[in-house]
Amino acid sequence: MSSARLCDRAVLLVAGPDAEPFLQNLVTADLDTLATGEVRPAALLTPQGKILFDFLVSRTPEGLRLDVAAGARGDLTKRLTLYRLRAKVTLTPSDEAVAAVWDVTEAPDDSLVDKRFPVPVWRLYGAAADSAGDDVAGFEALRLAHAVAEAERDFPASDVFPHDVLLDQNGGVSFRKGCYVGQEVVSRMQHRGTARRRLMVLRAEGHLTPGANLEAGGRTIGTVLSAAGALGMGMVRIDKLADALRADLALSVDGVAVEAEVPSWAGYTLPEAVPAGAADDA
Repeated sequence: MSSARLCDRAVLLVAGPDAEPFLQNLVTADLDTLATGEVRPAALLTPQGKILFDFLVSRTPEGLRLDVAAGARGDLTKRLTLYRLRAKVTLTPSDEAVAAVWDVTEAPDDSLVDKRFPVPVWRLYGAAADSAGDDVAGFEALRLAHAVAEAERDFPASDVFPHDVLLDQNGGVSFRKGCYVGQEVVSRMQHRGTARRRLMVLRAEGHLTPGANLEAGGRTIGTVLSAAGALGMGMVRIDKLADALRADLALSVDGVAVEAEVPSWAGYTLPEAVPAGAADDA
Protein backbone atom coordinates (compact mmCIF):
# COMPACT_ATOMS: atom_id res chain seq x y z
CA MET A 1 0.00 0.00 0.00
CA SER A 2 1.22 3.49 -0.86
CA SER A 3 -0.05 6.63 0.85
CA ALA A 4 0.68 10.31 1.18
CA ARG A 5 -0.39 13.00 3.61
CA LEU A 6 -1.34 15.94 1.38
CA CYS A 7 -0.32 19.05 3.28
CA ASP A 8 -1.13 21.29 0.31
CA ARG A 9 -4.84 20.43 0.62
CA ALA A 10 -7.37 21.83 3.09
CA VAL A 11 -10.99 21.16 4.02
CA LEU A 12 -13.99 23.47 4.07
CA LEU A 13 -17.14 22.07 5.66
CA VAL A 14 -20.51 23.19 4.30
CA ALA A 15 -23.33 22.34 6.71
CA GLY A 16 -26.89 23.26 7.53
CA PRO A 17 -30.34 22.40 6.14
CA ASP A 18 -29.67 24.31 2.89
CA ALA A 19 -26.11 23.06 2.34
CA GLU A 20 -26.82 20.78 -0.62
CA PRO A 21 -29.27 22.98 -2.56
CA PHE A 22 -27.00 25.95 -1.91
CA LEU A 23 -24.01 24.25 -3.56
CA GLN A 24 -26.09 22.46 -6.18
CA ASN A 25 -27.07 25.87 -7.60
CA LEU A 26 -23.46 27.06 -7.73
CA VAL A 27 -21.04 24.27 -8.70
CA THR A 28 -20.57 22.23 -11.85
CA ALA A 29 -21.11 18.70 -10.48
CA ASP A 30 -24.51 17.15 -9.85
CA LEU A 31 -24.63 16.67 -6.09
CA ASP A 32 -27.92 14.77 -6.30
CA THR A 33 -25.95 11.80 -7.70
CA LEU A 34 -23.04 12.06 -5.24
CA ALA A 35 -22.67 8.74 -3.40
CA THR A 36 -21.78 8.59 0.29
CA GLY A 37 -18.54 6.66 -0.21
CA GLU A 38 -16.92 8.80 -2.88
CA VAL A 39 -15.21 12.09 -3.56
CA ARG A 40 -16.06 13.74 -6.86
CA PRO A 41 -14.43 16.65 -8.68
CA ALA A 42 -16.37 19.88 -9.03
CA ALA A 43 -15.69 23.54 -9.69
CA LEU A 44 -17.03 27.00 -9.04
CA LEU A 45 -16.79 29.04 -12.22
CA THR A 46 -16.65 32.67 -13.23
CA PRO A 47 -19.74 33.97 -15.08
CA GLN A 48 -17.62 33.57 -18.23
CA GLY A 49 -17.34 29.83 -17.60
CA LYS A 50 -13.72 29.61 -16.46
CA ILE A 51 -12.61 27.74 -13.33
CA LEU A 52 -12.34 30.03 -10.33
CA PHE A 53 -11.92 27.18 -7.81
CA ASP A 54 -11.80 23.43 -8.21
CA PHE A 55 -12.19 20.94 -5.39
CA LEU A 56 -13.27 17.45 -4.42
CA VAL A 57 -16.71 17.21 -2.82
CA SER A 58 -17.93 14.46 -0.51
CA ARG A 59 -20.70 13.91 2.01
CA THR A 60 -20.47 14.21 5.79
CA PRO A 61 -23.18 13.52 8.37
CA GLU A 62 -23.76 17.27 8.66
CA GLY A 63 -23.52 18.25 4.99
CA LEU A 64 -20.69 18.38 2.48
CA ARG A 65 -16.90 18.51 2.57
CA LEU A 66 -14.88 20.52 0.06
CA ASP A 67 -11.27 19.35 -0.38
CA VAL A 68 -9.46 22.29 -1.96
CA ALA A 69 -5.94 23.66 -2.45
CA ALA A 70 -4.84 25.02 0.93
CA GLY A 71 -3.89 28.38 -0.54
CA ALA A 72 -7.35 28.81 -2.08
CA ARG A 73 -9.55 27.84 0.88
CA GLY A 74 -9.81 31.35 2.31
CA ASP A 75 -10.80 32.87 -1.02
CA LEU A 76 -13.28 30.05 -1.68
CA THR A 77 -14.88 30.66 1.71
CA LYS A 78 -15.22 34.38 0.95
CA ARG A 79 -16.73 33.71 -2.47
CA LEU A 80 -19.29 31.23 -1.13
CA THR A 81 -20.16 33.68 1.63
CA LEU A 82 -21.09 36.24 -1.04
CA TYR A 83 -23.57 33.76 -2.51
CA ARG A 84 -25.01 32.62 0.82
CA LEU A 85 -27.53 35.45 1.34
CA ARG A 86 -30.41 34.01 3.43
CA ALA A 87 -29.52 30.34 2.93
CA LYS A 88 -29.27 28.33 6.15
CA VAL A 89 -25.65 27.33 5.57
CA THR A 90 -22.48 27.42 7.64
CA LEU A 91 -19.01 27.54 6.07
CA THR A 92 -16.37 26.19 8.46
CA PRO A 93 -12.65 25.74 7.68
CA SER A 94 -11.51 22.46 9.21
CA ASP A 95 -8.06 21.41 10.38
CA GLU A 96 -8.66 17.74 9.54
CA ALA A 97 -5.81 16.08 7.64
CA VAL A 98 -6.11 14.99 4.00
CA ALA A 99 -4.39 11.92 2.53
CA ALA A 100 -4.42 9.69 -0.54
CA VAL A 101 -3.97 5.90 -0.66
CA TRP A 102 -3.27 3.75 -3.73
CA ASP A 103 -1.63 0.46 -4.82
CA VAL A 104 -4.02 -1.56 -2.69
CA THR A 105 -6.97 -3.64 -3.84
CA GLU A 106 -9.23 -3.26 -0.80
CA ALA A 107 -10.57 0.05 0.40
CA PRO A 108 -8.88 1.23 3.63
CA ASP A 109 -11.06 1.86 6.67
CA ASP A 110 -12.96 5.16 6.60
CA SER A 111 -11.85 5.88 3.04
CA LEU A 112 -13.68 7.43 0.11
CA VAL A 113 -13.01 6.40 -3.49
CA ASP A 114 -11.48 9.14 -5.65
CA LYS A 115 -13.59 9.13 -8.82
CA ARG A 116 -10.99 11.00 -10.87
CA PHE A 117 -8.78 7.96 -11.38
CA PRO A 118 -9.29 4.85 -13.54
CA VAL A 119 -7.37 2.80 -10.94
CA PRO A 120 -8.24 2.36 -7.24
CA VAL A 121 -7.33 5.51 -5.33
CA TRP A 122 -8.86 6.51 -2.01
CA ARG A 123 -9.10 9.71 0.00
CA LEU A 124 -8.75 9.83 3.78
CA TYR A 125 -9.75 12.66 6.11
CA GLY A 126 -9.23 13.52 9.75
CA ALA A 127 -7.96 10.80 12.08
CA ALA A 128 -7.88 8.26 9.24
CA ALA A 129 -5.38 10.48 7.39
CA ASP A 130 -3.10 11.18 10.35
CA SER A 131 -1.10 7.98 9.95
CA ALA A 132 -0.67 8.22 6.16
CA GLY A 133 2.79 7.95 4.65
CA ASP A 134 4.91 10.61 2.99
CA ASP A 135 5.04 9.33 -0.60
CA VAL A 136 3.96 12.66 -2.06
CA ALA A 137 6.23 12.12 -5.07
CA GLY A 138 4.52 8.80 -5.75
CA PHE A 139 1.11 10.42 -5.70
CA GLU A 140 2.28 13.20 -8.01
CA ALA A 141 3.56 10.58 -10.47
CA LEU A 142 0.18 8.84 -10.29
CA ARG A 143 -1.61 12.11 -11.06
CA LEU A 144 0.66 12.85 -13.98
CA ALA A 145 0.35 9.35 -15.43
CA HIS A 146 -3.44 9.75 -15.55
CA ALA A 147 -3.56 13.50 -16.34
CA VAL A 148 -5.48 14.38 -13.18
CA ALA A 149 -4.99 18.13 -12.84
CA GLU A 150 -5.62 20.41 -9.87
CA ALA A 151 -5.93 24.19 -9.71
CA GLU A 152 -3.11 26.08 -8.01
CA ARG A 153 -0.69 23.19 -8.49
CA ASP A 154 -1.14 22.64 -12.24
CA PHE A 155 -3.03 25.60 -13.63
CA PRO A 156 -3.94 29.11 -12.45
CA ALA A 157 -7.46 30.11 -11.50
CA SER A 158 -9.65 31.92 -14.05
CA ASP A 159 -7.47 30.72 -16.95
CA VAL A 160 -9.10 27.48 -18.12
CA PHE A 161 -12.52 26.11 -18.93
CA PRO A 162 -13.79 22.86 -17.35
CA HIS A 163 -13.42 21.07 -20.71
CA ASP A 164 -9.73 22.05 -20.84
CA VAL A 165 -8.95 20.02 -17.72
CA LEU A 166 -11.40 17.19 -18.52
CA LEU A 167 -14.05 17.93 -15.91
CA ASP A 168 -16.54 17.04 -18.63
CA GLN A 169 -14.95 13.58 -18.78
CA ASN A 170 -14.68 12.64 -15.09
CA GLY A 171 -18.08 13.61 -13.68
CA GLY A 172 -16.95 17.07 -12.61
CA VAL A 173 -19.52 18.76 -14.86
CA SER A 174 -23.18 17.88 -15.25
CA PHE A 175 -25.02 18.70 -18.46
CA ARG A 176 -28.36 17.51 -17.09
CA LYS A 177 -28.90 19.44 -13.87
CA GLY A 178 -30.20 22.99 -13.61
CA CYS A 179 -28.33 26.24 -13.86
CA TYR A 180 -25.12 27.08 -12.02
CA VAL A 181 -22.59 29.90 -12.34
CA GLY A 182 -21.05 29.85 -15.84
CA GLN A 183 -23.35 27.05 -17.00
CA GLU A 184 -24.40 28.72 -20.26
CA VAL A 185 -20.83 28.96 -21.59
CA VAL A 186 -19.96 25.39 -20.56
CA SER A 187 -23.12 23.97 -22.12
CA ARG A 188 -22.47 25.86 -25.34
CA MET A 189 -18.95 24.41 -25.57
CA GLN A 190 -20.37 20.93 -25.03
CA HIS A 191 -23.16 21.13 -27.58
CA ARG A 192 -21.09 22.88 -30.23
CA GLY A 193 -18.06 20.66 -29.67
CA THR A 194 -15.76 23.67 -29.53
CA ALA A 195 -13.31 22.40 -26.89
CA ARG A 196 -9.86 22.62 -28.44
CA ARG A 197 -7.52 22.55 -25.45
CA ARG A 198 -7.27 19.25 -23.62
CA LEU A 199 -5.08 17.62 -20.98
CA MET A 200 -2.68 14.99 -22.31
CA VAL A 201 -0.04 12.74 -20.76
CA LEU A 202 3.45 13.64 -21.96
CA ARG A 203 6.30 11.11 -22.05
CA ALA A 204 9.72 12.44 -23.00
CA GLU A 205 13.18 11.09 -23.73
CA GLY A 206 14.58 13.49 -21.16
CA HIS A 207 13.66 15.92 -18.39
CA LEU A 208 10.47 17.98 -18.81
CA THR A 209 10.20 21.50 -17.41
CA PRO A 210 6.83 22.87 -16.25
CA GLY A 211 5.90 25.93 -18.27
CA ALA A 212 7.90 24.87 -21.32
CA ASN A 213 6.22 24.81 -24.74
CA LEU A 214 5.23 21.65 -26.56
CA GLU A 215 6.21 22.15 -30.20
CA ALA A 216 5.60 20.46 -33.53
CA GLY A 217 7.62 21.58 -36.54
CA GLY A 218 8.71 24.72 -34.69
CA ARG A 219 5.13 25.68 -33.87
CA THR A 220 3.83 25.81 -30.30
CA ILE A 221 0.84 23.53 -29.80
CA GLY A 222 0.72 23.25 -26.03
CA THR A 223 2.33 23.82 -22.65
CA VAL A 224 3.77 21.53 -20.00
CA LEU A 225 1.65 22.10 -16.87
CA SER A 226 3.47 19.81 -14.43
CA ALA A 227 6.23 17.25 -14.69
CA ALA A 228 8.37 14.82 -12.73
CA GLY A 229 11.45 13.80 -14.67
CA ALA A 230 10.43 12.53 -18.10
CA LEU A 231 6.73 12.22 -17.22
CA GLY A 232 4.47 15.21 -17.58
CA MET A 233 0.99 16.55 -18.09
CA GLY A 234 0.31 19.14 -20.74
CA MET A 235 -2.44 21.40 -22.02
CA VAL A 236 -2.51 20.75 -25.76
CA ARG A 237 -4.38 22.23 -28.69
CA ILE A 238 -5.73 18.95 -30.01
CA ASP A 239 -6.62 20.38 -33.41
CA LYS A 240 -3.03 21.50 -33.93
CA LEU A 241 -1.74 18.18 -32.60
CA ALA A 242 -3.93 16.30 -35.05
CA ASP A 243 -2.59 18.41 -37.91
CA ALA A 244 1.00 17.76 -36.77
CA LEU A 245 0.48 14.02 -36.58
CA ARG A 246 -1.08 13.96 -40.05
CA ALA A 247 1.97 15.84 -41.32
CA ASP A 248 4.25 13.36 -39.50
CA LEU A 249 5.88 16.14 -37.47
CA ALA A 250 7.87 15.17 -34.39
CA LEU A 251 6.82 16.58 -31.01
CA SER A 252 9.38 18.13 -28.70
CA VAL A 253 9.82 20.18 -25.53
CA ASP A 254 13.04 22.21 -25.29
CA GLY A 255 14.43 20.07 -28.09
CA VAL A 256 13.63 16.80 -26.29
CA ALA A 257 11.47 14.29 -28.17
CA VAL A 258 8.02 13.83 -26.60
CA GLU A 259 5.00 11.58 -27.09
CA ALA A 260 1.54 12.92 -26.22
CA GLU A 261 -1.18 10.48 -25.14
CA VAL A 262 -4.90 10.87 -24.56
CA PRO A 263 -5.48 9.73 -20.93
CA SER A 264 -6.72 6.13 -20.90
CA TRP A 265 -9.94 7.09 -19.11
CA ALA A 266 -10.83 10.11 -21.26
CA GLY A 267 -13.44 9.83 -23.99
CA TYR A 268 -12.30 12.60 -26.31
CA THR A 269 -10.55 12.01 -29.65
CA LEU A 270 -8.39 14.14 -31.89
CA PRO A 271 -10.42 16.14 -34.42
CA GLU A 272 -10.67 15.28 -38.09
CA ALA A 273 -8.75 17.25 -40.71
CA VAL A 274 -9.79 20.90 -40.97
CA PRO A 275 -11.06 21.82 -44.45
CA ALA A 276 -8.66 23.94 -46.52
CA GLY A 277 -9.13 27.64 -45.87
CA ALA A 278 -10.90 27.19 -42.53
CA ALA A 279 -10.13 29.92 -40.05
CA ASP A 280 -7.65 29.25 -37.26
CA ASP A 281 -9.29 30.24 -33.96
CA ALA A 282 -6.03 30.31 -32.03
